[in-house]
Amino acid sequence: MGVGVEFLKGHGTENDFVLLPDPDGLLDLTESRVRALCDRQRGLGADGVLRVVRPDLGPWFMDYRNADGSIAEMCGNGVRVFARYLVDAGLVPPGEFEVGTRGGRRLITAHEDGTVTADMGPARVTGTSSARVGGVEFAGVAVNVGNPHLACVTTTPVESLDLRDQPQYDPAVFPEGVNVEFVNVLGDGALRMRVHERGVGETRSCGTGTVATVAAWLHGTGLRTGKATVDVLGGQVTVVVEEETSTLTGPAVLLARGELDQTWWDAQ
Repeated sequence: MGVGVEFLKGHGTENDFVLLPDPDGLLDLTESRVRALCDRQRGLGADGVLRVVRPDLGPWFMDYRNADGSIAEMCGNGVRVFARYLVDAGLVPPGEFEVGTRGGRRLITAHEDGTVTADMGPARVTGTSSARVGGVEFAGVAVNVGNPHLACVTTTPVESLDLRDQPQYDPAVFPEGVNVEFVNVLGDGALRMRVHERGVGETRSCGTGTVATVAAWLHGTGLRTGKATVDVLGGQVTVVVEEETSTLTGPAVLLARGELDQTWWDAQ
């Protein structure tokens, strides 16, 4: 039997992840292994997997996989948890540093109070479309935050929606799938969101989704920049949208570490 596979478990506003430290990139992280790890009955249970890799050049790289094993460009809550691990493990000093993602390098600030601010890159409004839930159509704004989103600002209370199934959307507009957000405006600069993530299902939070939510809300008010808090099922984050970039600030928690049984790993 081998030594086993090191893991950690963490979450950002209850969007939870399995972290796999793999600095030399030696793990064979197959789709089936990701699905098994994220399965809440036969695995550790998570919304996604964060593999920690150190490339020959450049910053630490976040190899992010959705719960269904698919590869994703960026994860706002995940990158905060990833950054918290780097600091706690002594791999980077607290303060400002960069993290590599498939959506590009992201500037991170790890604060003393345990929160983390992540530069999320530009939030680009790319058009409009709609989603359908329970036979009801919701108008939405298409926003790209390194991955595709459809943010639907609505007066329908988001807590009343059944998001167990993937909302229907236009595959011609989103050929690679889409994260769909439903948003209520609570007040000036205060929003509430629920989200169905592609490849995962409904999650307690979605970092890029909160950025898309604020960008869509601003777009609807005729603004291109601004700031808002976003209440999600797992807590609250703060989003700032600027002309050329955006930031997401919120908690990042590491709650467990251990070793995966090598026999179990090999069998997946």
